[in-house]
Amino acid sequence: MATSFKTIESSKRGLNMQVAAAIAARILSGDIAENEAIPSEMTLCEQMGISRTTIREATKLLASKGLLESRPKTGTRVMPRTHWNVLDPQILEWMTASADPAVLLTQFLGLRRSIEPEACALAAVNATASQRIAISEAFQGMVAVSKDFDQAAWQEVDLRFHSLIFQSSGNLFFIPFGNILRSVYANFFNHSSEEGGMCLNEHRAIYDAIMAGDAERSRHASLVLLQEEKHRLATGA
Repeated sequence: MATSFKTIESSKRGLNMQVAAAIAARILSGDIAENEAIPSEMTLCEQMGISRTTIREATKLLASKGLLESRPKTGTRVMPRTHWNVLDPQILEWMTASADPAVLLTQFLGLRRSIEPEACALAAVNATASQRIAISEAFQGMVAVSKDFDQAAWQEVDLRFHSLIFQSSGNLFFIPFGNILRSVYANFFNHSSEEGGMCLNEHRAIYDAIMAGDAERSRHASLVLLQEEKHRLATGA
């Protein structure tokens, strides 16, 4: 069945961004498969009620992120997933809104498990005095929130705690994970945290090990926290 799109309503947000988001949603959800052509510019103009210039700006943006490729005579097609820049903040935002949350968040947990324990180990060794103070303040905030649990407040302090660990690793390639994955972290915490399931003791073990400068204990404590059974993620996803 031919792919169709809804009319784009004008708003304060740029039309090209709205168009890009609409097309990206169909790609990231799998509605438009890899290597499949998206509708022509003329068709998209008619369906969305916008100009060809806007379409071109949107498709150019998506091409820059590895989602689309335009070729003469063959049109614009969806690139294979191996070309997608999935760590791009905009793609992460679109993906979080479009993909199956159980699958996405389970995969995200796998990513965290592969890099965060090492970040914790590095933070234990490399964190500066000011960074240790910031980590301590974030953990104390978690303790305070745990006494009278509030989902939004817990998400904020939990995100800050983990982001600070990446920032304190001393490795420039780890630092972006505390920044560009914020949208996924937020959705992960919303999905997996609930009253009685904050894993405060596991976070305390990470905190204590980092403050003690014990890299191996920090790494192990992080792995314990990131065990799948400690998070409300669908099994088999």
